Formats: sequence, structure tokens, C-alpha cells
Amino acid sequence: MKFSEEKLKLFAAPLSETEDQKCKNAIAMIRDALKGLGFTDDNKAISRLYEDTYAYSIDMRSLYGSRKIKIFIQGSYANNTNVRTQSDVDITIVQEERFITEYRAGVTDEDYGFFIAQTPPKTFKDEVQECLTAKFGKDVERKNKSIKVHGNTYRKDADTVPCIRFRDYRHDYLNDPSNFIGGIVIQADDGTRIINFPEQHIANGKKKNSDTNFYYKKMVRIIKNMRYLMEENYYVSAQNVSSFGLESLLWNIPNEVFLKYTIYRFAFNEIISYLINHIPEINQYKEANGIKKLCPTKADIDKYVKFIIDLSNFYEYDI
Repeated sequence: MKFSEEKLKLFAAPLSETEDQKCKNAIAMIRDALKGLGFTDDNKAISRLYEDTYAYSIDMRSLYGSRKIKIFIQGSYANNTNVRTQSDVDITIVQEERFITEYRAGVTDEDYGFFIAQTPPKTFKDEVQECLTAKFGKDVERKNKSIKVHGNTYRKDADTVPCIRFRDYRHDYLNDPSNFIGGIVIQADDGTRIINFPEQHIANGKKKNSDTNFYYKKMVRIIKNMRYLMEENYYVSAQNVSSFGLESLLWNIPNEVFLKYTIYRFAFNEIISYLINHIPEINQYKEANGIKKLCPTKADIDKYVKFIIDLSNFYEYDI
């Protein structure tokens, strides 16, 4: 399929101000709902985790105890790589005072003064669901890993993800409780435990975009649009890779590849050429958080290789 420079510029365009405002409205509505659990924001404003992102965030504390939570937007909206206006906004709700740890060999909770907390009568997800239902009623739908709040003309559809903090102390040699790599742990309803690093993803994406003269996120938006078009044209490979995976795929490409051209059709062609020429290196690629492997299994590698080959055949720039 042929693509003009004008079409690629349209694909590369960032989130509109209208969508941005709906994201802020969504996190504000979740914040207000959580006040039903006895949390307060102490009249703080919703701010951004990092400048030049849409990762809006706010910290809250319990009025009646030591509980603390952090609410922030993650995913494609937070990273300003969203390409479909109907997409949900992902809102993470992190319970900070309860956490899961990982240590280097020979180190235990006792070295840090931590103790195993009693299991509460309700899960944090159950608590969040109850207060969301109290505020939004039938607009609330519980899913395996999240609780969806259906949107309206004022706010985006929101997938809220209640989770607890993950603390990786493997690189701390001082037994310092504050010296950890922070992630999140999602306890899915089916019993699956998922560890992710959304805050590192946002920070790394911001830096990559700055280091590539803001072409990284432009190219990410283009490849995401390509994926949707390939799906519509019955490319099975486009269904086997995620938007997050494509963002991570491009994060592994050296900065100089993004800086070679300013004309979009040449710049994107350079991206595809690099991916084709470096297929053997995909097994070494990391997610955009810089921590987890993008393709932990051979099956994962095969999916991305097939997508890259199909993309190279699908994309043709219009002279």
C-alpha cells in the first residue's frame, strides 16, 4: 500500500487537546471516587509524572491510617503515542504501603525491617470496585486485570488497574529501604501475577523522544497506524503484536536511525530497513521500560519477525 508524505504526517500527529482534557477529566473522576474509601488528596493539583508527557498523576493518603495510594495514567495516552481516539485510557492505582519485594541471594525481609502484613478481609481491587460502583453505577465493569469505567462526552473510557507496589532490591547493597527499582504487581482474578514497570516506560520514552529530535514518538504513531491498517487488510501478524510491543520494538533502535531523515516517508523507510537488517538481534530487545525482555520466548520472536517482514511488504511510499 502506498503512503504519501501528507498521510504519514497525519499518522504521526500527537494527541489532540480535546483528548488530553478528557484524560485529565478521567483521572479526576477516579480520584474523586476514591475519596469514598477515606483517601484525601490534600487539595493538591493533578500534575504530570514527567514534563512533555500526558502521564497525569496524583498522590493520596488515608484520613484514618497509614494507607497511601498513587494514581497515574499509563500506556499510550501517558506516553502520547495513542493513535485511535476511541481507545481506553489506562489509569493505575497503586497501593504503596503494601508491597512485594525481590532481593539478591541471602537477603531477607529482616535485613530491611519489613514484616509480612495480615491478609485484609477485602482485596484492594474489591475496595476500588465498590467505590467506583458507588460513583459511576452501571458504567463500571470488572475485568480480569482491571475495572473498566465506561466514558461519556466528558471523560474517556477508563481501564483502572488496582495494584500494589513491587520493590526490586537486588541492586541495593546498603539495606536501604528507599533504594529500590519500583514496579507494580497486578493480581488478576484468574490468579495470574503480573509485574510491570510503567513509570520507567514513561521516563524512557520521554528521553528517547528528546534524544531523537522528537521523531521516536512520531514513528511509533506511524507504525501503530500501520498495524491497524494491516489488521483491516487481514494480516494475521498484525493481530499477534501489541501496540506496547511496537513502541518497545522501536525503542531498541539506535537514535541515529531516527535522525537520518526529516522527511517522514524516508524516515519510516529507514526504520523498516533497520528492523529487517537486524532481525537476529530481536531476541536481545527489551521492553521500553528497559527491564523486561520484549520477546522472552521463541514464539514471541517469531511473531515480531513475521510482523516486520509483512510490514516491509505492506509499506510503500508514494513518490
